[in-house]
Amino acid sequence: MSNENLTEVTDPNTGDPSDDAVAERVGSADAALDHPFHHVPADEARLERQTAEGAQELRTRAKEIVLTGGLWPTDELGDTMVINMGPQHPSTHGVLRIMMELDSEELVRAKAVIGYLHTGMEKTGEELTYVQGATNVTRMDYASPLSNELVYSTAVERLLDIGVPERATWMRMMLVELNRISSHLLFQATNGMDIGAVSMMLYGWREREEVLRLLETITGLRMNHNYIRPGGVAADLPDGWRERVLGVMDVVEEGVADYDALLTQNPIWQERTVGIGCITTEQCLELSITGPILRSTGFAWDLRKNQPYLAYEDVDFDVIYTDNGDVFDRYRIRLYEILESVKIVRQCVAKMPGGDYRVQDRKVTPPPRARIDESMEALIHHFKLFTEGFKVPAGETYTAIESPRGEIGCYMVSDGSSKPVRMHIRGPSFYNLQSMGPMVHDSLVADAVAIVSSIDPIMGEVDR
Repeated sequence: MSNENLTEVTDPNTGDPSDDAVAERVGSADAALDHPFHHVPADEARLERQTAEGAQELRTRAKEIVLTGGLWPTDELGDTMVINMGPQHPSTHGVLRIMMELDSEELVRAKAVIGYLHTGMEKTGEELTYVQGATNVTRMDYASPLSNELVYSTAVERLLDIGVPERATWMRMMLVELNRISSHLLFQATNGMDIGAVSMMLYGWREREEVLRLLETITGLRMNHNYIRPGGVAADLPDGWRERVLGVMDVVEEGVADYDALLTQNPIWQERTVGIGCITTEQCLELSITGPILRSTGFAWDLRKNQPYLAYEDVDFDVIYTDNGDVFDRYRIRLYEILESVKIVRQCVAKMPGGDYRVQDRKVTPPPRARIDESMEALIHHFKLFTEGFKVPAGETYTAIESPRGEIGCYMVSDGSSKPVRMHIRGPSFYNLQSMGPMVHDSLVADAVAIVSSIDPIMGEVDR
C-alpha cells in the first residue's frame, strides 16, 4: 500500500482524525465484513474444497465462531458449543470422531465423522482372486470375521452356481453362531466398562476367552480365520469337538446368568440406560438401520428368520426384540441373543451330518494334502489354483446374512475372469452409526458414551 493511501485527514485544531475520515474507516470495515471473500467464510470454503474432512464439518452458525481478538457472541439465548469426541477416544471403539453440539450439558446434535481407518477393503478385493478374497474380507468386522467370510463365500458360490455339502452348511452355521456369541460377549464387556460397571470387563472377557480358544481349536486362529471359503470350509472338525463345544456352551450360559443378575435389575445400571438414546422403528427404517438396534424398537427383523439361509429353517430359536428402543433394551437384546445362539449351537452339535466338508469340484477345491505328495497332477492343480485362481462366469449378485450387528451384504460383479470386477460390502456398522443423530436428541453429554457403546460399531467395516 502506498504512503498516499495511508495519509489521514486530520482536524487542524486538535490534530485528531476528522469525522469524515472516521466515517470512511468504519464504512470500509463494514464493507470488508460484508464482502463475500471475508476471511471467515473464505477459510471455511477453502477447507471444504481442499479436504474431505472439512466437507464433513458441522455447518456452524456465525455466532458459534469466536475468532482470536474478536467479539464474544452477545446472543445469550441459543449459544452452543461444538466439541470433538475422538477420533482417538477409548469409548469410541476405534478411530471414530464424533462432533457434538452442546447447549450447556445438553446434546443438541451429534455427527459421526468417518474415514480415519482407510482399509480399502473393497478395492483390494478387486485385485485379489476369488480364492484369496476370503483372507481380505475376514478383517472388515474383526469382532465377527466368520460372518464376513460367509457372506463373501455365498456370493462367489451363487455366481459359480454351486452348492456346498450338508456338513459344510451345518459347520458354517455353528461357527457363525459361535462368532455371534463371542461378539456379543465383547459388547457386554466393553459396554459395562464404558458405563462404569468395570467388573463386566473382566466377566465378559472371561467367557469370550473360552469361545476364542474353541474357535482356535477348530479353525487354527482366534480371529481372521479364513476358514469359510467358496465351496465349503478349509478343514474338517477336529477330534473331540463335540465335548469341547458343549462344555464351552455351559460356561457361556452360566456367565450370561451372572451378567443378568449383576446388571439387569441394578438401579444404577437402569438409571444410566433406561430411557437413554431412544430411537423409533420409523427412524431406523429411514436410515436402513438393522440388527439389535432395529429389533429394540419392536420390529422383529432377523434375516435368519425372515430370509432363511444355511439350515436356520431346521433349528429352533427365537428372535429377541423389545419395544422401548433405548440403551437398556439394546443391552438386553444382545444378552438374550447369546442364549439363542447357544441353543442353535447345541442343535448343530446334535444334528451335525457326516460327509464332505467342501464341494468335490476340482475347479474350486484343491486336492487333499496327502495327494500332493503322490501325484504331479495334483501338485500342478494345487499350484495353479492358488496362483491363478478359478474363473467365475460373468454376472452380478447380492447376498446378505444376519451378522451380530445387522445385515451384512456382498454385491459382486464378475466379468468371467478370476477376480471380481466390482465388490461392494454393505457393512451394518456404516448404517447403524447414523442412528446417533436421533438417539442423542434431548440427552446429556454424559449419555454420549452409553449411546455410542449401544450402537456397537466396528470401524473396520465402516471405512472400507
